[in-house]
Amino acid sequence: MTGDGQQLIQCGHIPAEALLAAEHPKVSAQNKRAFAHRMLEEIYEQPQALRETIERSAEGGGILTAALRPVAPALRSCERLIIAASGSSRNAGLAGEIQIESLSGLAVDVEYASEYAYRSTDTTRGTLVMVISQSGESTDAIAALREARRLGAPTLGVTNMPESAIAREASAVLLTRASPELAVPATKSFTTQLAVLFLFGLLMASERGKIDSRAVAEQLERIGAVPGQIEESLDSWSEGALAAARRFVDSQTFLCIGRGVHYAIAREGALKLKEISYSHAEGYPAGELLHGPNALVGEKSVVAALATRDAGDEDSVKRCERTLAVVEYVKAHHGRALAIASRGDERAQAAADCTLFVPPATELLLPLLEIVPLQLFAYHFAALHGCDVDHPRNLVKAVVTE
Repeated sequence: MTGDGQQLIQCGHIPAEALLAAEHPKVSAQNKRAFAHRMLEEIYEQPQALRETIERSAEGGGILTAALRPVAPALRSCERLIIAASGSSRNAGLAGEIQIESLSGLAVDVEYASEYAYRSTDTTRGTLVMVISQSGESTDAIAALREARRLGAPTLGVTNMPESAIAREASAVLLTRASPELAVPATKSFTTQLAVLFLFGLLMASERGKIDSRAVAEQLERIGAVPGQIEESLDSWSEGALAAARRFVDSQTFLCIGRGVHYAIAREGALKLKEISYSHAEGYPAGELLHGPNALVGEKSVVAALATRDAGDEDSVKRCERTLAVVEYVKAHHGRALAIASRGDERAQAAADCTLFVPPATELLLPLLEIVPLQLFAYHFAALHGCDVDHPRNLVKAVVTE
């Protein structure tokens, strides 16, 4: 670990040999990595998947222009967006809710796809329904899409599979360009969903006159830089995540916390731990930890805190400081903490047992960065326990039966 990589990891009391012995992808004579698991390979494929998704979404000088042409009139008259999704896709939708509302002012509600058909009476005129599904074949997602169509709402599908039922049946489709995702846990499909939702929010902001063309260009430049930031950080994140997994290897409970858009990422981090390590893991808004879940804080639990900040956003800085105050509370009550923090944050480094640092980014783009070290932590923690991370028990890639 050299150069900037040293700034991306801080894990107190970890022997140097633990970092040097990181079970890390090796480079072969053909300059191709050999990965122990498909999931790890797909984590490393995220920069390319994001580049492809961002570039294809902004082709022709517009944002998602060709894909959304069939629903262009509905976009102009849209007063409300309902997002229906399940699992990781719903967590992406929760992040998208804040991205879209913050950028455009459009009201967004996120529903469980499995529940939408039972409470769809709130799909009124002026409502656009977006259904998110990696496979495009999820039974619940298809049912939600068909219920929205029955009610006469314009529909928008977000999927990774262009030949799927959702891609065929939605009024318009936004494709994530993640290429086939073969491991059961969502990784690159999740980050590409985040990118598509951010770009959709940017489009709606432009449509609704919230930002001008110059601001759009600036936002496109910022999201365009994210794949490179991830690519440059992956090796250091993996080493640091392995070190943290070793430190917390005896942990039985994980409480993942975040505020605002970061709450959605906390939920996704907890879901990854549940799926592949079979650990008890829950995602909470950071402030809610002190309203009951703090009873679980102890020597066998870990609080994983999303404590990144956009230095140019006063509200982002305030949210981060309050999250770090919760981490300090945890440590004062004999708990253990892992922090995902912005590079150079000395308070985060001092507060947590282990800290993984992400490069600087704006508030609504930080989720694209901070989820990756959490994916890597879940991966290494599960691998240390001998779990089959590519094919976790009881799980399938697409839920096609109720």
